[in-house]
Amino acid sequence: MTMDNEHQDHSALVEKFVRELKLASQYGAVLDLACGSGRNGLYLARKGIPVVFADQDEEKLARIDQTIQAEQLDAKTWHVDLETGQPLAGKTFGAIVVFRYLYRPLFAAIKTSIVPSGLLIYETFNIAQRAYGRPRNPDFLLNDNELVTEFGAWQILHQFEGVVAQPQSAISQLVARH
Repeated sequence: MTMDNEHQDHSALVEKFVRELKLASQYGAVLDLACGSGRNGLYLARKGIPVVFADQDEEKLARIDQTIQAEQLDAKTWHVDLETGQPLAGKTFGAIVVFRYLYRPLFAAIKTSIVPSGLLIYETFNIAQRAYGRPRNPDFLLNDNELVTEFGAWQILHQFEGVVAQPQSAISQLVARH
């Protein structure tokens, strides 16, 4: 993978809600859950928001660490297998952002790890994605309205389910305040 591929633009959803994320970060760092190359968390850290980058890919975390050091960002990395044990137990965050990752057993832990008045931004593929390519496995695809059903007791600031153009894919988005 080339460096160009790893420095993809951050999500427009994160940019749209950067003010709310900044406010939420007063209550604790923003967790970039399953951060991959860190594109969203790095955008936030560069805006002065404290970020914790969580992922199991040590190489990607090492690259993020280099960027954190070089740019003197208020951020840290956390090498963790999110699908083993209870990695979020006892941890709290002002906000959690999740992009292109789905592991349903984490939903309950995400809820308890976001402080009151904290924020969740979640975007990933939904069941309609099968018409556009990978992923096709239902374990990695949200059902219709699944995020709204799961986090419906929270204040919904934004919700979208549909097809986006670049690249064409079927996604679900939710921004909710605890």
